[in-house]
Formats: sequence, structure tokens, C-alpha cells
Amino acid sequence: MSQGSTSLPPRTSSRQTPSKPNKQKKQKKKRSILKTFFVLLFGLLLIVAAALVYLVFKTDDAIKQIGADNNTVVIPEGESVKEKAVGLVIMGLDSRTHGGGLNTDVMMVASFNPTSKTATVVSIPRDSRIDVDGYKTRKANGYYAAFYNTAIKDGMKKEAAHAEAKRHMREMMSDFFGIDVKYSAVINFQGFVDVVDVLGGVEVDVDMRMKYKSKADGTDIDLQKGLQVLDGDDALDFVRYRQSNDGTNMSSDFDRNKRQSDVLGALADKMKSLGGIAKIDKVIDAVGDNMTMDMPSSEIKAMIASYFGMGRSDITFIPLEGDWKSPYVYLDDQKLAEARSALQAKMAE
Repeated sequence: MSQGSTSLPPRTSSRQTPSKPNKQKKQKKKRSILKTFFVLLFGLLLIVAAALVYLVFKTDDAIKQIGADNNTVVIPEGESVKEKAVGLVIMGLDSRTHGGGLNTDVMMVASFNPTSKTATVVSIPRDSRIDVDGYKTRKANGYYAAFYNTAIKDGMKKEAAHAEAKRHMREMMSDFFGIDVKYSAVINFQGFVDVVDVLGGVEVDVDMRMKYKSKADGTDIDLQKGLQVLDGDDALDFVRYRQSNDGTNMSSDFDRNKRQSDVLGALADKMKSLGGIAKIDKVIDAVGDNMTMDMPSSEIKAMIASYFGMGRSDITFIPLEGDWKSPYVYLDDQKLAEARSALQAKMAE
């Protein structure tokens, strides 16, 4: 190479400097993305936490509305529903019509066991003849109203009269089934309607064409036969249907009890689903407006925590059967004995 020629720079020199600034830019970009991610995550956690706090306070208010005052009831150690099996009598009445009648057209006695997280539920036909020592013989659905009216005649105010009626129902059903029925619940049928609607309806197999209309109480039942999703009002019509206007498609107390069990089982499965879990606050609100219990609020919370997620497979439904001889249903002795044994066994698990 001649002296006048200009030497070229080493090839490596042209490749040295750019790498360092690019690496720094990438590191800054990663830190920026991570910072944004953690800010969003933290914000999401705050929103979830706020929603949970809101849910706790909201459901707490509803549960207080349902249950007895905690200050009036002391739960001995080891006696809580989360530790010990409990017996309940559940009564459904329709105060939407008839001026707010007190006949309990739905009556069930249930045993819940926290060890197995299962339950046995016995449905009692509304016209069942109930014979218990110390109580006047009458139809099953007339006892609550009779106890309440007697308490009113004795000078009790309405709230105290309802409490007295529940006490008598607990004691009578304890004697009748041979278990300790510790608590009672009275739910207005409107609560059933609202719960079904909150959960988006319930799928049932309507067993017959149901059409019945009455101007006297506003009843208007019109259901086609077959598998379908019913809203709250139609689901209530389904479980309460008795007969058509022309006297065909008759439905007995035993048919209605089976329908009640089918619908309650379907609702239990819905509550167990992800969609049902997301709506638990609305379900409690719906029940809170239409249900009263003589169970302390703290025990209602414990029961929800203990049995939440229970599905149809965890509940044994036993509808009592018998023979209709006006004006009563005379319960089958063998079926009644089997129901008693099942309730007692559940309490002893």
C-alpha cells in the first residue's frame, strides 16, 4: 500500500458502541412493563377487597334481618351448627294473597350434619293428620296459624306471637319425629320466587299440562308439559299446582312434595355452580326480605359457611306418603317410620 493511501478503520470498531444503549433501553422498558403490571394488580386486589368488604357488610345486614338477636341467645361450646348436627322445621306460607294467611302450605323437617356436610329433608303433605300427645289433632298446615292466633288471644304482640308459634312447632315436630328440632324457619313464597329469579330460573320437567285460573285469589297457572326453564312465578305455580278447572290432570299432595324436592335439588345445584356463587349476595338479600328464623345470626353465618357448596347429591329428600280420606291424609306408618329413622341417623353421624 502506498504512502498516500488512507488506511481504513478496523472493522470491529464500527460494531462496538450501539449495543450498550440498546440494552439499557430494553431494561428500562421491562421495568416500565413490570411497574405497570404491579400497579394494575394492586388496583385489582383493592377492588376485590372492597367488593368483599361490601359483600360481608351487605350479607351481614340481611342475615341480621333473618335471624334472632345474638344478645338474646348464648350458644354453649360444642353446640354450634358448625360442630353439631342440627334439626330444623321449615315452613312456607303465601302472604301475597288471602290477606296474608298463615297456613303453611309447605312443611319440611330437616337434619343437617356438619361432619358429612349432608342433609336429610322430609316433606310433610299439607293435609296430613298429625297426632302428637298434648296437641289438638289437625292438618299439618294449620298448626302454625293456630299457635299464632292463640298467642294473640293471650295478649301477645305480633312478633312475640310468631316466636311462640315457632317454639310450639319446634317442640311438636321434635316429638313427632324423635329428634331435637332446635330451630324453625318461616319463608314467604315470594322469597322462593325471588331466589329462582336471581339464579336465572330453574330447569324442571313439568310432568303434566297445568292450567288453572281462579278469580278468587288471582291464581293463573298455565304451564306446558315437558323439560323447560321456569322463572320464579312459574316455578311456584309448578310446585303448588293441584288441579285444572275442568277437573282433569289432578295433582295430589304427594305429587307436589316430589316437585318441591325436585326444584329444591335443582336450586341447590345452581347455588353450587360458579354462577350461583357469584350471586350469593343477591340470594341472601332475596331470602332476607322474606324469611324469619329463631336461629341466632351468628349461627346462620356458621351454617352458610359449613354447608355452602352442598348440591343435590348431598341431600336425601324423603316425601311422606299416605291415603286421602277427607279431610285428612293419613300417613303411611312404614314410610313415617323410615323417615324418622333417616332423620335420627343423620343426627347421629
